[in-house]
Amino acid sequence: MSPLPPAVTALSAPGKVLLTGGYLVLDRSYTGTVFALDARIHVIVQQLRRNHRREHASGSVQGQSDAPQARGNVHGDREEEDTIVVHSPQFVDAVWEYSIQRCENGGGVLVKQRNEGPHNPFVETSLNFALTYISYVADSKDFGSLSITILADNDYYSETAFSKASGLQSSSRFVNFGVRLQEAHKTGLGSSAALVTALVSSLVIHRTMQPDDLGPGRDKLHNLAQAAHCAAQGKVGSGFDVAAAIYGSCLYRRFSPSILESVGDAGSPGFEERLFSIVEDADPEHPWDTECLDFGMKLPRGMQMVLCDVECGSQTPSMVKKVLEWRKQNQKEADMLWGALQSNNERLRLELRRLAQSQDEHGLNDFENVRTYIQRSRNHIRTMTQKSGVPIEPRVQTELLDALSELDGVIGGVVPGAGGYDAIALLIQDNPEVINGLNAFFETWESKLEDDFGGKIGNVRLLGVRHGSEGVKNEMLDQYAGWV
Repeated sequence: MSPLPPAVTALSAPGKVLLTGGYLVLDRSYTGTVFALDARIHVIVQQLRRNHRREHASGSVQGQSDAPQARGNVHGDREEEDTIVVHSPQFVDAVWEYSIQRCENGGGVLVKQRNEGPHNPFVETSLNFALTYISYVADSKDFGSLSITILADNDYYSETAFSKASGLQSSSRFVNFGVRLQEAHKTGLGSSAALVTALVSSLVIHRTMQPDDLGPGRDKLHNLAQAAHCAAQGKVGSGFDVAAAIYGSCLYRRFSPSILESVGDAGSPGFEERLFSIVEDADPEHPWDTECLDFGMKLPRGMQMVLCDVECGSQTPSMVKKVLEWRKQNQKEADMLWGALQSNNERLRLELRRLAQSQDEHGLNDFENVRTYIQRSRNHIRTMTQKSGVPIEPRVQTELLDALSELDGVIGGVVPGAGGYDAIALLIQDNPEVINGLNAFFETWESKLEDDFGGKIGNVRLLGVRHGSEGVKNEMLDQYAGWV
């Protein structure tokens, strides 16, 4: 008989910045330098009592003892069915209630949303994949009922009028944004990958492992999170964001897409065996070939990374599709550009590593090579923007980055990852005066030109997020007081 799971399990996973390697990481011939951030998505899993009706008010999970009680319909003395209630209390009406269904013919486990309202494909797919894997390895179909709370550090979303009015945005780790999740404006830190990673990891740890198993089980959690995230977004992506969420900062080379192409849909015959084989890396024909090097890669002493929200946003999948179409039609020209970018990116990575390995406190003059490599990378990116017709570094972002690069203490900046109108990343001298100078600059900044892609930058603000090299980790419960 398997031991009872703990009453509560809490994990978090970080967001990311792909400093170099945007679009290149889609091809295994190239690499990307990924920095994990200290902004994290938190998932708290609570084991609920069964066979008791519980009250449900305002989307909150309530109970009369140390664990809340399961919700469901009671028919006479029949036992209630297992229920999973997922709640994101920072947003209005962000509650999803699911029943659990076991599929025939080895199809695994599916959840079905019971309450009205929009579906959340990342939550739903994560539950399908995690519960299928858990039921297979634990040889048990009994999950009990679960309450799951999702909390995001504030910098994943732009400020809202509600959060500004609360006055807590800068002082509190979690704020109430006061809007529906669909209306919240993401800043581009990789919230979906961090969410999927934290959600599947917390469920697997909760049901099949001990918290201390997180280290040894990290590779399996990576494989499961990659499979769930790709299924949720409807395509096999490069996976650098999930890798950073699991392992932390790293030099990343993507896995072969064929590894996940055979998994199939959750609920389809034989799905649970195929998923188990993928997670356990037991398929000799398609072994995992992800490369995540330099775990815990750190910035040099005297350097810091900051991000600036531009109150805009990009549709990454459509941008990626257009760039790949251009590359396919202009293979020779694209390969030359890709090769130049890769060569320059490698020089930048090696320079950062060289500086980081030194124990000296570096001054601004020590970062001249870094500045040069960032500028060259941006030159190549602007060429890609012009050739592909995709706003990887649109003119309004060029204008902003050029102006910022002239400020004292700013080494250089990029529009990270796929580019567009997401938050920009700056490498700066690690000095409070530089932060003060940036904040003063943003108070009066206004774009003075017409964008080549029709984008518009709103108020620019410095996010509180900083570089952080740690991947998925266990969390203490006391920080969630008032939210769980």
